[in-house]
Amino acid sequence: MEKNNKKTIRAWAFFDWANSAYNLVITSTIFPAYYVAITANKATGDRVNFFGKSFVNTALSDYALATAYLVVAVLLPILTSIADYQGNKKIFMKCFTWLGALSCACLFFFKLNNLEFGIICFALAAIGYTGGFVFYNSYLPEIATVDMQDKVSAKGFTYGYIGSVILQIICFVFVLFPKPFGLNAGSAAQLSFLLVGIWWISFAYIPFTVLPKGSPNAQSHHQNIIKGGFIELGNVWRKVKQMPLLKRFLPAFFFYSMGVQTIMLVAASFGAKVLNLPTANLITVVLIIQLVAIGGANLMSRMSEKYGNVPVLTVVVLVWIGACVGAYFTANATQFYILAAIVGLIMGGIQSLSRSTYSKYLPQDIPDTASFFSFYDVTEKLAIVGGMFSFGFIEELTGSMRNSALMLCVFFIIGLILLITLHKEERKIQKKV
Repeated sequence: MEKNNKKTIRAWAFFDWANSAYNLVITSTIFPAYYVAITANKATGDRVNFFGKSFVNTALSDYALATAYLVVAVLLPILTSIADYQGNKKIFMKCFTWLGALSCACLFFFKLNNLEFGIICFALAAIGYTGGFVFYNSYLPEIATVDMQDKVSAKGFTYGYIGSVILQIICFVFVLFPKPFGLNAGSAAQLSFLLVGIWWISFAYIPFTVLPKGSPNAQSHHQNIIKGGFIELGNVWRKVKQMPLLKRFLPAFFFYSMGVQTIMLVAASFGAKVLNLPTANLITVVLIIQLVAIGGANLMSRMSEKYGNVPVLTVVVLVWIGACVGAYFTANATQFYILAAIVGLIMGGIQSLSRSTYSKYLPQDIPDTASFFSFYDVTEKLAIVGGMFSFGFIEELTGSMRNSALMLCVFFIIGLILLITLHKEERKIQKKV
């Protein structure tokens, strides 16, 4: 495949445009606000029954997401290895996209009296989103040379932020002004979930049309696809163990991702439950985050050219630690807005730079990019599992989401220490060269 082709890169970035609507509407704004609104019950301490078991409402949604990411973490190494072995990763990308889009559309029917149905659809949508992303990410080293990967990665996130903001504004109109459309607050939220599903699958067909299906990593297939997939996974794992920088980056990425991804997923619930912010305010906050994140992704890309990826990531993680402490002490809407702007700036930067840093550490021009990127995505998903379970557990244990937010500092500090050791190793290798 020709690298640095503008048409291919633009089509690739449209996958982010398509599925980021899920990330904004379902995990960050309208769904959390809708979910908290229909499950709030001061008489029971906001507890709900899920298949006969009692949970704090927000803890249940945290556990559902954590379980979804755990499922993805288990499945992806096998599926990506099969995809590389057969050379058909775009098929897997399509399957996960359809799963996510249809699950979002089904949330149109979610009400309190079918809580189990809603939570299951919520979890399946997360599986679709995260599962498709690993195959999407794996195209990065195939479509861009090393010197362009920071910029291309930032372009993908920029498309995602812009696309999701456009749909969010459309949904915002329905939620804020439901009566002219013959809706109420609840049905307006449900319509938003349906629109996400339609938007997601519609725009995803731009990259599906342009991107290649993938190249097989075997000249002839003497094994069945399952066994061949495991053989491929073993081969990639042996290669990973021989890469000193990659081995050090993944643990650092794991720990700081526990903090980053958890904050992104619980921010709206935190605002709704702790600060009692109405849905309109929450949507405004997340729009601020998304718009600032566009600048953050591009700013970090330029800074990495001057100072290097790892030093910039180190500084960004330091700012994240400050953001966690700030969340603990946030007492009103104004403070929450300021914190949101800071989070937006560092969110776009750390996501974009993490992906391109990992891509740079990979051998270039290899056919098994999906398998290599599965280690990156599984690391991120396991980080989300740990972060979400920890956040939900601390809230149930202490009765406060503020304590959960403060606890995330521990993960960032460990990630910071590991980034510093990675930078030392990088400099040592550069001196030898």
